[in-house]
Amino acid sequence: MAIRINRVYTRGGDKGETSLVGGQRIAKDAVRIESYGTVDELNAIVGLVRVAALRNPGGSADDRQGLAALLERIQNELFNLGSDLATLPQDRHPKQPVIEARHVKVLEDAIDAHNEGLPELRSFVLPGGGEVSALLHQARTVCRRAERIVTTLARQEAVGEPCLIYLNRLSDLLFVLSRWAARAFGEAEVLWDPRKS
Repeated sequence: MAIRINRVYTRGGDKGETSLVGGQRIAKDAVRIESYGTVDELNAIVGLVRVAALRNPGGSADDRQGLAALLERIQNELFNLGSDLATLPQDRHPKQPVIEARHVKVLEDAIDAHNEGLPELRSFVLPGGGEVSALLHQARTVCRRAERIVTTLARQEAVGEPCLIYLNRLSDLLFVLSRWAARAFGEAEVLWDPRKS
């Protein structure tokens, strides 16, 4: 896909509408826009996690680089997901990158690899044990919100089935990565204790 951005502002959205990839005008608060806007928000947070992981003084260089590479791959896939959501099915180009079952499989493999060796949980995790793990929890919650909004969209319009599966699996991976990062970077994993309320 050739992408060229010459002008940042066009004034085309000044009255609360924007264009989908196929050119259709749509309200900026439409569920489809909310869907790919939330995926974009998630992508920005994943970028923050990647930066935090690379500058983290704990853990090994291999752990930092490995996590950053995985997160960069996810960021590219989130752009593909956003592009898919911004395009009506009839306007999709045959070579347009979309989320497929193979992307979900990569997430599942990453979940299995990073979950191996983690201690069994006997309570819920409180976000905030360390910077990287806390940011991963924030990404997880935004991912769940994106999943909820895309679910609403899928009830109203056609959405590729792998999109919802991808977001569901990604939120699972972000949770596992938050636990893995706590261990890899020497961050605390604080568990919920209802007696402290």
